[in-house]
Amino acid sequence: MTRIDWDEYKEHKKMSVRDDNFERLIEFMKSYYNMHNPVELFDTLKSDETAQMMLNKRSITDSEKMEKFLKRF
Repeated sequence: MTRIDWDEYKEHKKMSVRDDNFERLIEFMKSYYNMHNPVELFDTLKSDETAQMMLNKRSITDSEKMEKFLKRF
C-alpha cells in the first residue's frame, strides 16, 4: 500500500492554489502518485492517521463517498 510522503506534500502545498488542505492532499495524490481510483485513494488515506482525520471531518467513510467527493472536486 502507498504511504503518503508528507514532506513532498508540503512542497506541493506551497505551489497549490487551493485553500482547503484536503483538496490539496487529493490534488497531490493525483499528481504525485498518479492515483485516480476512488477505492485506492480512500484506502491510502484511510491507512494514514492524519489523512484519516481529514476523511472523518468530511464524513467520508467509504470509497463510494470518496467517489462522490471526487466528482465535485
